[in-house]
Amino acid sequence: MVTLLNTELKIGIEQALGRAKTSLVPVLVSEVQKVDHIEPLSFFAAGIEKYMGERFFWKDPTEETVLVGMGTCKQIQSINGNERFTETQMEWNRLISEAIILKEQEKMGTGPIMFGGFSFDPLKEKTSLWSKYPDALFHVPKYLLSIIEGQAYLTTNIICTQHDQLSIVDQVLEERHSLLSLASLVKPFAKSRLIEEKEVVHPSEWKNSVRNLVEELKNGQLKKVVLARELRLIFHDEVSIEGVLNKLLEEQKGSFIFAFESNGDCFLGASPERLVKKEGNQLFSTCLAGSIARGKTEDEDAKLGQILLNDQKNLIEHHYVVEMIKEAMEQECLEVRLPEQPTLLKTRDIQHLYTPVVGIANPDCSLLLVVNSLHPTPALGGLPQKASVEKIREIEALDRGLYAAPIGWLDYAGNGEFAVAIRSALIQKNEASLFAGCGIVQDSDADSEYVETKIKFRPMLSALGGF
Repeated sequence: MVTLLNTELKIGIEQALGRAKTSLVPVLVSEVQKVDHIEPLSFFAAGIEKYMGERFFWKDPTEETVLVGMGTCKQIQSINGNERFTETQMEWNRLISEAIILKEQEKMGTGPIMFGGFSFDPLKEKTSLWSKYPDALFHVPKYLLSIIEGQAYLTTNIICTQHDQLSIVDQVLEERHSLLSLASLVKPFAKSRLIEEKEVVHPSEWKNSVRNLVEELKNGQLKKVVLARELRLIFHDEVSIEGVLNKLLEEQKGSFIFAFESNGDCFLGASPERLVKKEGNQLFSTCLAGSIARGKTEDEDAKLGQILLNDQKNLIEHHYVVEMIKEAMEQECLEVRLPEQPTLLKTRDIQHLYTPVVGIANPDCSLLLVVNSLHPTPALGGLPQKASVEKIREIEALDRGLYAAPIGWLDYAGNGEFAVAIRSALIQKNEASLFAGCGIVQDSDADSEYVETKIKFRPMLSALGGF
């Protein structure tokens, strides 16, 4: 078990209580300690009873950053679709401006961070499917485990109000000790047992919508529209979030692995696609569009990769994404760099056309405003951006919620990272909704696009025991 040294937490809380009583404004105290290694999934599992519905998990593809949050110290949300990015940023700035931060070294991803996401389209008619997730929802955790480049840090976040007493220190220390004790216990993770699969959008209906859209694309101003569909799974027992995460960590090592709980539901996935990362004055984005299956042999896999690299339909689709992301990045950057030709990015089940983009950010650049300008990319919405989203809103039966939308984290220094929430599922007790989409252009074939969505279901189906 991890043993923490005597800390400055009590001194920080004393200061915060004094400030809160004077200003009548709640004050955040955030203490960071370097600790011995804690297994991230064990830490996540340690909160299953006390913090169920208030946990999050994040791992980047390189495993340089792993974040596990437990409990909700502060919730930031917005139901104002038009202003949700700005409102979220302003609320975060207010919290951080008064915060007392106790840490020995500056490490990205430690100290106060908020984790969460935005819905794909706040103007889409809502359904009960996503009732637990507003259009913008972020959690500041009570306890945060950060594994940064192999080193473990534990952040403790406490909100102090004018009504609190210094005795909250003892409560926090006892709660933290209990959490760390549970995290030291290694337990096997349950596997899900599937009863049945239900096509929520039936194949024939979905293919007809693709055919109708192709005709519109041939005769209109739209260049591309991404259509998605839902697959509903039913299980014998409640789905083990820890078990699904464990499978994703085993099978999708080169992806962003994420889980975000809210009031009993959990949205989780294994996305291959970064939307944007901010580290100091550098911005990193990814163009990922155009896909094909992996081969069963090395030779077949290489041949399929070459087919993708030379397929005009997929190259055009990829080019749309590159141009849009490059243009959006140029608005926020002093300089933007990217290669002339795409390469292949391969996950366990799928290979994609891939172009990385790197920029030097303007001095006043805000990560959330960059997220706003990039979302949705043509890989998730279409082109032109506004018109394609309007078309999706009109013809797509699915309420996407957080699917295909930005999910990620932001720290108090303005650093952070957001992925595009694809290859994902919404878990609701003993049921799960899986989501997959594909880009429709003038020469799209409905049967081929349907097969592509089936391939894109595979990562989550496998993690949920579907095959």
